[in-house]
Amino acid sequence: MTDIEALRRQMEAAADALDFETAKRLRDQISVLRGGGEVADTEGLTRQQPGAMGLGTSQQRVVPPDGWVKPKKPDPMTKGRKR
Repeated sequence: MTDIEALRRQMEAAADALDFETAKRLRDQISVLRGGGEVADTEGLTRQQPGAMGLGTSQQRVVPPDGWVKPKKPDPMTKGRKR
């Protein structure tokens, strides 16, 4: 029996005993042993709220940069038209 298999059985036993913190810790150890790399820390992350613009932002509106001036609207009747 491999270390991963032993950890998996311990994890299942902990989950059956409703000890989810231990089961989570064992799951993370299994992930590291399988080569899953470092375990991501998701403590400070929150879900994006509806209406927020863009991925990973909590800004509700786009704010133009300082010094930006809205361009003049072209006149479609006179510019770039031939008779």
